Amino acid sequence: MVENYMTIKNTWDELKLKKLEELWKQGLPISKIGEMLGVSRNSVAGKAHRMGLPKRTSPISTEKKQNLSGINGNEIDDKNIPLKIKLRGVQWSRIKCCWPEGDPKQNDFRFCGKDIFPGRPYCDKHSLLAYTNTRENT
Repeated sequence: MVENYMTIKNTWDELKLKKLEELWKQGLPISKIGEMLGVSRNSVAGKAHRMGLPKRTSPISTEKKQNLSGINGNEIDDKNIPLKIKLRGVQWSRIKCCWPEGDPKQNDFRFCGKDIFPGRPYCDKHSLLAYTNTRENT
């Protein structure tokens, strides 16, 4: 006898729903909750969303924020702020040289910022480096 998919027992009974809510409030990882309830991590995440349980922040991103926050007391240590956060405040201009200086993976990375050579994205100095005439090299 083949069972219709509609007659298969529901994975989420009242007991599991109450347990999910309790474990969620305790702040356990979603994977751990799924393991304890005998369901997948995705099943837990979906059910928690449909139940309207509070959203969770990723433990990975939370850890990164704590490690890279760069906050010492009330002062912010500029070297520890992630580059993508630091660059949010940069005012970009089409009239300033965008020649990269330093290692893009480091927080002291920046762009030249001098006035550009007309028609090019770089200043005079960096235009000479970027635009070479192949006949000069032979």
